[in-house]
Amino acid sequence: MNPIWFFEDVNLFKILCPHKFKEYKKDHNFDAYKKQDYIYFEEDSSNKVFLIEKGKVKIGYYNEDGTEVTTAILSRGQLFGEKAILGEQKREEFAQSIDSTTSICPISAEMMHELMRKNETFSFRVYKFIGFKLQKLERRLQLLMFKDTKTRLLEFLDELCSEYGYDCNKTGDKVINHPYTQKDIASLIGTSRPTLNILLNELKDEKIIQFNRKEIRIHKNIA
Repeated sequence: MNPIWFFEDVNLFKILCPHKFKEYKKDHNFDAYKKQDYIYFEEDSSNKVFLIEKGKVKIGYYNEDGTEVTTAILSRGQLFGEKAILGEQKREEFAQSIDSTTSICPISAEMMHELMRKNETFSFRVYKFIGFKLQKLERRLQLLMFKDTKTRLLEFLDELCSEYGYDCNKTGDKVINHPYTQKDIASLIGTSRPTLNILLNELKDEKIIQFNRKEIRIHKNIA
């Protein structure tokens, strides 16, 4: 399977000509990772971009006191390590598999530059994706710094709806089918899993949400 396919989830696949599948397929391999395996560490050389075939990957960094900060949890079809094509020399974050069967397609920064040179529209989409991702990260860090935990959760649910929900622009209930575990969500909003569980049940008691393992329903009376 050609790794270029995975750009579909970031709206890049459709602008690539079909003949490029054969042109690049022979130069790509998939790497397998188990749960808790690292794809790269902070300070590693930054010379590749990665696409997820299957599984989940956590992106984060460590504070000076050793506290782990999770900035993103990515799943099938998503891109990471993209700052390699912007001239980053050393990684400023780590990437870790959090699934027992994660499969990653690495693409060299040189090959990404070649693809971008050959297709201006493709290049524009890549930079647009990177800009959106950085904007999203900045917003998440602002939430961690300035908002209380319950507000962070509510804003995260709103973000989830934009990415994984349907009926999110209507006045009725908003239904979110998402890939995250409660542990994932707790990491992303900077809290513990027990605290998250308490907050989710509070929102349920307040008739703001209903939830199960893979679905969250936000009722229309949410602020």
